[in-house]
Amino acid sequence: MDKQLSRNRIVSRVAQELQPGSLVNLGIGMPTEVASHVSDEMGILFQSENGMIGISQEPVTADNLDVDITNAGGQPVTTVPEVSYFDSSLSFAIIRGGHVDATVLGALEVDEKGNLANWIIPGNMVPGMGGAMDLVTGSKKVIVAMEHCNKSGAPKILHQCTLPLTAKGQVNLIVTEMAVIEVTDNGLLLTEITADTTVEEVLKATGAELRVASDLKIFRKTV
Repeated sequence: MDKQLSRNRIVSRVAQELQPGSLVNLGIGMPTEVASHVSDEMGILFQSENGMIGISQEPVTADNLDVDITNAGGQPVTTVPEVSYFDSSLSFAIIRGGHVDATVLGALEVDEKGNLANWIIPGNMVPGMGGAMDLVTGSKKVIVAMEHCNKSGAPKILHQCTLPLTAKGQVNLIVTEMAVIEVTDNGLLLTEITADTTVEEVLKATGAELRVASDLKIFRKTV
C-alpha cells in the first residue's frame, strides 16, 4: 500500500477514538495528521507540551505561516482564536496532573503488556525522549498510531519490547493500517481489521499472541 494512503487510514481511524470536548496531545510525525480528520464541531482542544492549547486543524500556508508558533517537534502550526500560551512548567503540570484526556504517539515497538518503546534505537543520535514519558504516564488514554511492521517487514507489535522503553504498561490502544488492537489485562485483543486484510494476515504480521474478539469488526472508515 502507498505510504501516504496507509498513514491516512491510520490517522482517520485514530480520530474516531477522540471524544468531543476532550483535551488531546498529538505526538510528532504521523500523529499530528490526526487533527485534519477531526471536525470543529467536536470541540476538541489540541495541546502541545512546548506550551500551548489550541492548535488548529488548518494547514500552514504561506499566508498564515508564523515561524514563532510551532508544535513540540518544531513544526509550524496554526492556532484557533482562543489559543492559550504558557511556559513549559505549566504545560507539564497539565500533563502530569492528569488533565490530558488522550495522547496519540508513534512507536518503534509495542508489546503485549502495553509497554512502549518509541524514542531511540541504540547507536542512533537523538535529542532525547522529549515529553513522551510524561505524556504516556499522565494521559488518561494512550493511543499508538503506527505501521504494523517496520521497513524491513519485521513486526513492531511484539511479545516483549527489545528497545529501551519509554514507559511500562501504559498503552491502551494500537491502530495500524491493518488492525485495531486493544491492550487488556489478558493480553492483546484484535477488535477490528481493515476490509482488505484477513485475520490470518494480521496474526502473521504480529510478533505477539492475539486473541480475536468474538464481535470482530471491519474498520468503520478506510482510505
